[in-house]
Amino acid sequence: MRIAAVRREQGERLLRSPWWRGGAALLAGALPALAFPAPDLWWFAYIALVPWLLLIRSAGTGRRAALDGWLGGTGYLLAVHNWLLPSLHVFLVILAALLGLLWAPWGLLVSRLLGGSPSVARVGAALIVVPSGWLMIELARSWDALGGPWGLLGASQWQVPMALRVASVGGVWLVSLLVVGVNTAVTLLLVTSAARTAAAVGIVVGALAVGAIWRWAPQPEPAGTARIAVVQPGVVEGSNSVELRFARSEQLTRTLVGRQLDLVVWGESSVGEDLSQRPDLAARIAKLSREVGTDVLVNMDARQTDGSGRTGIFKSAVLVGPDGPTGDRYDKMRLVPFGEYIPARSVLGWVTSVGKAAGEDRLRGNRQVVMSVPEPPSPVHSSRAGAERLRIGPLICFESAFPDMSRRLARDGAQLLIAQSSTSTFQHSWAPAQHASLGALRAAESGRPMVHATLTGISTVYDAQGHRIGTPLGTDTSAAAVFDVPLATGTTLYVRLGDWPVQGALGVLAAFCAYEGVRSLRRRTRVEPVGAAAPAGRL
Repeated sequence: MRIAAVRREQGERLLRSPWWRGGAALLAGALPALAFPAPDLWWFAYIALVPWLLLIRSAGTGRRAALDGWLGGTGYLLAVHNWLLPSLHVFLVILAALLGLLWAPWGLLVSRLLGGSPSVARVGAALIVVPSGWLMIELARSWDALGGPWGLLGASQWQVPMALRVASVGGVWLVSLLVVGVNTAVTLLLVTSAARTAAAVGIVVGALAVGAIWRWAPQPEPAGTARIAVVQPGVVEGSNSVELRFARSEQLTRTLVGRQLDLVVWGESSVGEDLSQRPDLAARIAKLSREVGTDVLVNMDARQTDGSGRTGIFKSAVLVGPDGPTGDRYDKMRLVPFGEYIPARSVLGWVTSVGKAAGEDRLRGNRQVVMSVPEPPSPVHSSRAGAERLRIGPLICFESAFPDMSRRLARDGAQLLIAQSSTSTFQHSWAPAQHASLGALRAAESGRPMVHATLTGISTVYDAQGHRIGTPLGTDTSAAAVFDVPLATGTTLYVRLGDWPVQGALGVLAAFCAYEGVRSLRRRTRVEPVGAAAPAGRL
């Protein structure tokens, strides 16, 4: 007992040191990154926030709680985006510190609800309000100008069937609420005996709600199968790497002849020239289309002119048929900050001198597109001969992180979501696995299968419930793979209702702030003397 007391006293002394406490906050905030690929300790997400919550709870002042929130948020962003360090160098630390400020108000919120000896009422409020506050941070981060929704806590549950079913009801937002709610409850179980019963009741209620979702949430209905081929050329280096990659993609595509395909998909930046200006390249892809008996979805990363007459570098998904480009084209709408454009380039343009930031801003598309792949001409060439046109919804790279984009495509009639990606710059980091995992969430949310096709891996496919189909193509693979993808009909509650968990969280926080404001006003009124005479010389 005496040894334990001494160690406890030493720990408290360290936490009273601003430097030690700051380091502890950074480390505590970084812990949840272990729940994401590549460590992929999904179960850890449900307790990963507990050390951070306990640290904030012990803050003696609101200022210290806000600082713990800020430093923890900085640690979280650095850990989740650690693979960006070789590209952005010290600027990643600056960005993480700036965006980490989003967690400062959350630190105040946690301190207010979990500090001291919380009453039963305060415990009940904490189980709802603390997760709602976290969700507002994720909402703010989801603005693409602030980096986009990479590393949303709910995305760590991409391989958990129960969580995927929850996502079909409320998107990744509802999964994040669930994960933070469990962390809050576990923290309360460790605090005081008075809080334990209420926290345990909260856990039971949450479990019952998830069980009800599992039992009654509508699920997609089977609607046939599409045979999709993914061409992954692998790492190609050298001064003429663009041409070599194109040639390797051609070679791999020819191995698919006779496989009765419905579509062939190449990865992001698989074509480095504008096909309208390079008819020779367009003719080569058209020839491939004739040989394999179906259209080829390629991706151009080149200086082009769009339909409105703008000229610049676009990233575009282009469908090519036996006679050449079909006219179906989608220009990437949401660009990667610093990777594809520099926000406020006149101020931040110096970033290009310290990292691999974009030397020239890409141009954005202005609308999402659902493409129609013609029905196969004969049973010799396809598993869907005589079927109606296959409607596909393309996304490009970073866009698979945005729930609203895949939801929009599903509402517009897409039967199959396709994300064309390239993470070759981050080949030996956590990035390829993290990026590939996002497809599971988007499939479950939309109730539509998703193909994640890359240049260098990881290429993979998910069914309409977010379950992986077949064997992924890893980062050490150069190959073409065929996937029999089950199509589905029906509408998930998330597609139907949208981001209702976010709206609910906003309502919870508004109600909490109103309650606190009224309570503060009443307290101030009780303190002021009633009927006190005005000071002399004043009315």
